[in-house]
Formats: sequence, structure tokens, C-alpha cells
Amino acid sequence: MDKLKNKVFWVIFLILTIFTTSVFVVYNAQQYNGERLEIVRNFSQIERMGERENLPIGNNEPPQMPEQFEKKDFKNIRYIDNTVYTVLLNDDNSISEIVNHSSDDKTDEEIEALANDILAEGRESKVGNLYTCKYSYSVNNSTMVIIDNENTNSVLLKTLLISFGILLLIELLILFISTKLTNWIIKPVQESFDKQKQFITDASHELKTPLAVIMASSEALESNPDEKKWLENIKSESDRMNKLISDLLELAKSESIDDRSEFTLCNLSKTVEKSVLTFEGIMFEKGIALEDSIEDDIEIEMNEYKIKQLMSILLDNAIKHSESGGKITVNLKKEKDVVLTVSNLGEGIPKGDEEKIFERFYRADESRNRNENRYGLGLAIAKNIALSHNATITASSDNGETTFKTVFKL
Repeated sequence: MDKLKNKVFWVIFLILTIFTTSVFVVYNAQQYNGERLEIVRNFSQIERMGERENLPIGNNEPPQMPEQFEKKDFKNIRYIDNTVYTVLLNDDNSISEIVNHSSDDKTDEEIEALANDILAEGRESKVGNLYTCKYSYSVNNSTMVIIDNENTNSVLLKTLLISFGILLLIELLILFISTKLTNWIIKPVQESFDKQKQFITDASHELKTPLAVIMASSEALESNPDEKKWLENIKSESDRMNKLISDLLELAKSESIDDRSEFTLCNLSKTVEKSVLTFEGIMFEKGIALEDSIEDDIEIEMNEYKIKQLMSILLDNAIKHSESGGKITVNLKKEKDVVLTVSNLGEGIPKGDEEKIFERFYRADESRNRNENRYGLGLAIAKNIALSHNATITASSDNGETTFKTVFKL
């Protein structure tokens, strides 16, 4: 069970982590690509602007700026908060003039040194890694355009760090969610596993007693062949084992709640009436009064044999827990759903045990039920039969009256 729990936890945790991480990776990648595309656009825009203004480049003499070009504020050209430095080159790739730069950033000497480093690389353009690369540049004809990436570096790194911090917080949340989801998913399996272990323990215990008696009686019979009581003990305990095994097989069959192959449209009213008539003689012998109110011609899709079995369990249970002179009431009516109730006056259900009585091997009075060869499987079978018919069954006790209510949903 621990292995299953760990597997479920890691599957949930990894799926949520991969999804969340992918979202943050995609978001940061889009931010990065957006900034990179903006820088490429800036290069194209500067190049087109230079072509429109017909900037003279590549002469040995210092270039003369056209009147309309001189009107531009080259001291503070910025694109999306990035400072742009423009450097004019001679034919031999020596620096002719630094056309513009922001006076608050770098000196002419620093820009010239930077331009010489770029020329030494021998590349026409480079955007580089925007997280670490401080400058992007483009060399076209005899003009070098340098874009300061400092602001871009800051924005992208800040976005990355914030994303990482948020991701860590979300990972803690994912850890909590994964734990809760794992417990929620595993809970039915754990309950089933625990019930299975308890079932095996209870069944083994119930079978152990008659087997021990049979073995002891067999040994005694070998020593005293004339003693008939040993044979009687063997027969009695064999009957107990046979009853228990039959109940276990019936319980296993009743748990096949998805098997609706034998369901047909049947008259539930007549089935309930026949079941009541079957037990009427037993009630009369025990001095138990019977009252019934059964609405006519209620039809539902059902397995008639299993519904008869359900009624037998409920009526037998009512008789067993009714005192002489008591009363059993059977009602069947169709409202929004079909409601079947079986009530008896007498021994009630202990408080808090209303749900437990439908568990396998549950018995409120161990000694009495053992003497009567009752193993606490009947109501568990009844519950499974109800579930297979899309019905619910509940029990309640009030002032000595116990009622089993079965609701068939239409």
C-alpha cells in the first residue's frame, strides 16, 4: 500500500510540476523573444531612418550632416528604453566619428573602445544572450549601430528571478495538493484493503472454531467409537461451516453490482407481497403481529430473485429482533422514488452502529448470533443487492422501533 501511495504521489507531483514549469518556461521564452525581436526591429528602423535622411558615410573627410538630419536629437536616441550609439566608419574600418550617444551613459572614449572591440570580432551583427550580453550591434556599410542591453538585461533577469520565486512557492503548494490528492485517491483503496484484511481475519476465525471442534470430535470418536455425541458434534459443526461458506459465496455474488444481465421489468409490489406471505406463518407462530401497506403495480427494472433475497434478509432480521407480542410493518409506496420500509418493535440498534450493521461479520450480540448460526453477513448481502439496483438502504432505531429503509431511485 505504501508503494502504491508513493507512486500516486510522485505521478501527481511530477505532472503538476511539469505543467507549472512549462508555463513559466513558455512565459519567459516569450518575454525573451519579444525583447530580441524589438532589438532587431530597432536595427531595421535605424537603418531605414539613415537611408531616408541620406546620411553620407565612408569618406575620409568628416561627414557633413544634412540640415534636416542635424535637427534630430542624436544625443538621446532611445528605443524601448535602450540607449543607441551610432558610430561612422572610414573605408579602412577606422572610426570616423561618434555621431550620437547619451551624455549620461558613456564617454566618447568608452564608446570608441567598444566599437574597436566589435570591429575586432569581424561580425556584421550580433544580438547575443540578452541575459548576459551588455550590447547588441549591427555594422551596415560604414555605419555601426550599438544598442545598450543593460535595461533589457535588467528586465529579463528580474522577470526570471520573480518567475523562479513564484515557481518555488507554487511547488510548495503543489506538494500540499499532491499529498491531499494522494490521500483522497488512496482512501477507497485503503478502506477496501483494510476491509479485505478484516474479512480474511474474521472468516478465518469463524472457520477455525468449527474445524477445531470437528478435529477434536474425530479424535475422540477414534478412541470411543460407540459415543454418538462426537458424531453429533461433527455434524453440527459441519452444518455451521456449510452455512458460513454458503453465506460467503452469496456475499461474493452480491458484490457483482455491475451485473445487470438478469434484470427485467418486474412487478415489485407482487414480489414484496409474496415475500411477506412466506414469512407470515413464522410470525404467527412467534406471536408477532404483521401490518403491511403495499401500493399496487409498482414496476421497476430488477433481478426478481435478488429482491426476494433482500426481502428475506430484512424480514428474517426483523423476526429475530422482535419479542413475542411485537409487531412488524412492511410498507411499499411510489413517490419521487420507490420506498420500501421494514420496521419491527423490539430490540433496537445500538446508537452509533446504524452504519456498522451493514459491515461483514458485524454482530451486536456475539453469543446469541453464534448460537443461532448467524455470522453477520445477511445485511452486508442486502446492502450489495440494494446497490446493484441503484438503491440505498439505511437503518434507524427510535423508541424501540427499528426501521430499514430501501429507496429505489427511478
